[in-house]
Amino acid sequence: MKEMDQLNLPEDVKYTEDHEWAKLENDLVTVGINDYAQDQLGEIVFVELPEVGDSFSKGDEFGSVESVKAVSEMYIPISGEIVEINEDLEDAPELVNNDCYKGGWIIKVKPEDPSELDGLMDKGPYLDMLKG
Repeated sequence: MKEMDQLNLPEDVKYTEDHEWAKLENDLVTVGINDYAQDQLGEIVFVELPEVGDSFSKGDEFGSVESVKAVSEMYIPISGEIVEINEDLEDAPELVNNDCYKGGWIIKVKPEDPSELDGLMDKGPYLDMLKG
């Protein structure tokens, strides 16, 4: 397990209490689980993905991540429609462990209301939450 100062928590993404991350790029929001979550889960062996075209409300369960330790649900940080899934994860779920922000992203969402991102945490408040 990583120490807090070893976690890769980029400044340019937003974080949820459930350890997902979200990044607005152009008009889409890319979503994944963050470095803390993948570190806690350990070796990821399966990622359950939604279907392109599925719509979710903020906070809805949209899939799960299975590791050798546990199965963990993922909750969507913003309301919207799934426009892309990371199909590479079907054959290589370990991409989430290798780089959860680049190759290991989970979904891309067309947001209903991009201002919902304002309710998510920046790096500082997220780290404070982790430290309890």
